[in-house]
Amino acid sequence: MPQNPIVVIPARLASTRLPNKPLAEIAGAPMIVQVWRRAVEAGVGPVLVAADSAAIAEAVQAAGGEAVLTDPGLPSGSDRICAALRLFDPERRFDVVVNLQGDLPTIEPDSVRAALLPLQDEAVDIATLAARISREEERDDPNVVKAVGARLGPTRLRALYFTRATAPWGEGDLYHHIGLYAYRRAALERFVALPPSDLERREKLEQLRALEAGMRIDVEIVEAAPLGVDTPRDLERARKILESRT
Repeated sequence: MPQNPIVVIPARLASTRLPNKPLAEIAGAPMIVQVWRRAVEAGVGPVLVAADSAAIAEAVQAAGGEAVLTDPGLPSGSDRICAALRLFDPERRFDVVVNLQGDLPTIEPDSVRAALLPLQDEAVDIATLAARISREEERDDPNVVKAVGARLGPTRLRALYFTRATAPWGEGDLYHHIGLYAYRRAALERFVALPPSDLERREKLEQLRALEAGMRIDVEIVEAAPLGVDTPRDLERARKILESRT
């Protein structure tokens, strides 16, 4: 198991479908603060927000959290968490980085903890999550990314591919990929140094870069996928979910 993990939450203000998304109010707090709270509740290690603006950092700090400012021009969340970690931990105390997206305010703390389980196997470079698809309309929805893998156990797959298509073909379960990753630190650094791959560009799925480079990704299967907030409609759903919990 990882000896000293840290959770890093990348957050940026730029969003074409939902401007200033990290600061959108949900159940009395900015969305980035709600995500930070879920990560703290998971109890896997320190929680750091990798912000692209002072407004995000100030919102997190006002709630009692830690944040670092990163270059707004970084191309991806993975690049942002890697840059934040270099600033926050130049001594390399943390050996595993959990990348928790800043638009998952309803993530269950148990799911954050579950992302570390595949790293019990030293051969695994990156761990991630998926949930069995139960809604028929999600099977053909290109916005629902499917994880395709070889079964390693009741709750574990070794990832073979990720796709927006309906896959694999035929009878059987399909798995909704959840964009939460646990990287060994060396794997994260290797990953962000790689150029974008052809399949990554075609599917618009960053994790395909790692698979094409021969890195091993294992998938832990959890009970349900959290709500990702990308649109005003998603934001209203998140508000109702979190308000019902208070």
